[in-house]
Amino acid sequence: MKWSQASETGLVRQVNEDSLVIEPALGLFAVADGMGGHQAGEVASRMALEELVRFVRSRLKKAGEPGTVLVRGVEEANRLVYQLSCASAGCRGMGTTISAVMVHGHDLFLAHVGDSRVYLLRGNRIRQLTEDHSLVQEMVRIGGLTAEEAIRHPQRNVLTRALGTEPRVQVDSLRIGLETGDRIILCTDGLTVHLRPEEIGALVQQNASVEEAVGMLVRTALDRGGTDNITVILVAVD
Repeated sequence: MKWSQASETGLVRQVNEDSLVIEPALGLFAVADGMGGHQAGEVASRMALEELVRFVRSRLKKAGEPGTVLVRGVEEANRLVYQLSCASAGCRGMGTTISAVMVHGHDLFLAHVGDSRVYLLRGNRIRQLTEDHSLVQEMVRIGGLTAEEAIRHPQRNVLTRALGTEPRVQVDSLRIGLETGDRIILCTDGLTVHLRPEEIGALVQQNASVEEAVGMLVRTALDRGGTDNITVILVAVD
């Protein structure tokens, strides 16, 4: 595998509350987009990913099933963030999204909460592997909004599910087989608010290296306003 990553504050926000983690020995890649005042979002996203790495590293050594270990790791991260949120006045109400994948052999395992995203680019077709846990996505699902309207809706950042806001969290999970040439894109909504999935896929295809592709994705989002923190991980399967 080859990979590259970037995380930018953007042109509007003062603090980068996004976090990312890359652990090649575990095949683990994840992004998180924190929320909460007084930089508590930054604390939530960083803590969640640190706990995920700790848990996965400890449990995989015991030959745990990768998909189960990954989901359990997200659940443990939720518990830890929620406990701190309750214990510290400065962290009250904080939370984070989390989108994590593990590449194990020829399989990809996914765990997801919130509205960060994971895409699979295979050939010239890009597929969103995650579902946004957001108010506008729920409105699209029941027919109250079109996908086009959802992109610019004023409540597009309202989450219906996040990590660390409740004692327990429902984690979406998925397992798919990988093929040589696949590209896996993990990103926070600072990218997807400015680039449609087909644009993301096209930019990745147009750039020969993972480093060039990530750089172009971030630059394009900044050129279009950079209204939020932007975090991207691109993994190429060879």
